[in-house]
Amino acid sequence: MTAAIEVRGLRRVFRVRQGLFAPPRQVVAVDGVSFAVPAGSVLGVVGESGCGKSTLARLILGLLPPTEGEVLVDGRRLSEMDRRARARLIQPVFQDPFASLNPRRRVKDIVAMPLVAQGSVPAAEAARRVAEMLERVGLSQEQGERFPAQLSGGQRQRVAIARALVLRPRIVVCDEPTSALDVSVQAQILNLLAELRRDLGLTYLFISHNLAVVEHVASEVAVMYLGRIVERNESEALFRAPAHPYTRALLASVLTPEPGLGVPDVGLGDTLPDPANIPPGCRFHPRCPQAFGRCPAEAPAAWPAAGGGFAECHLLDPAAPGAAPREALRQEA
Repeated sequence: MTAAIEVRGLRRVFRVRQGLFAPPRQVVAVDGVSFAVPAGSVLGVVGESGCGKSTLARLILGLLPPTEGEVLVDGRRLSEMDRRARARLIQPVFQDPFASLNPRRRVKDIVAMPLVAQGSVPAAEAARRVAEMLERVGLSQEQGERFPAQLSGGQRQRVAIARALVLRPRIVVCDEPTSALDVSVQAQILNLLAELRRDLGLTYLFISHNLAVVEHVASEVAVMYLGRIVERNESEALFRAPAHPYTRALLASVLTPEPGLGVPDVGLGDTLPDPANIPPGCRFHPRCPQAFGRCPAEAPAAWPAAGGGFAECHLLDPAAPGAAPREALRQEA
């Protein structure tokens, strides 16, 4: 079966000026990322701020050209499509519904914009599809006559979802779609996205820093660190037995409501990752509490992890000097 999204060796490098006379430096935002997402599934992408999640989303949407590699949607190269063809296949839902909607347009006109941009949908058909999509996302026709400022944050995000789906795309890229919303509204939007995926046969790329949200919605999870996917596995297996030290640190950093526990110490120290200065060998080794002699010298291969996934970590290589046995790592997790 053809994957809904396939990413092959994707790389994106930005050149950043440092001053009038200093040469520009390179910032590697995405570095050799490859994966395939089966139709109808949800791939969650997690990682710290600055790890490359949003750049990856923009590359897949065609908003940025890759430095290397390619993106295939339904087996077709994204680079060979015009923008209208891309829009019919893949659509975004952005983080901030307060900024992603035109405040001067009525809701029904905002939702209709993708249909108008296609230039081939009759006005009567466009109006029918807009009304149908507003109803699907839980908005009334009266709300369709309002301006975004007259809606709540959750209602605005419903408008953004309706706009993304009015062209009936196969794939939706959700870039932190609930992080700007109140906690009480987040669950409603997540349940709506899950319902729409089932009813419309959608495939989601779901980007978030909220691990609890990703565990709830994702079929598989990819963990990014300094532009690379360092671990990928089925959601249940990854949260039950994370194989990479960075994934374990992320899971340990989740705050709990229990009083008296305070802020968790995940053992990563004060060194922050810098995409303009990627360390040699394993890029996580300066922060890794389990790093050994091989880590600074050699980039790790993708080793099999429990549950059928993989992790780029020397600790999973049974032949590596100083590596911990895999069973010990699983028990430790």
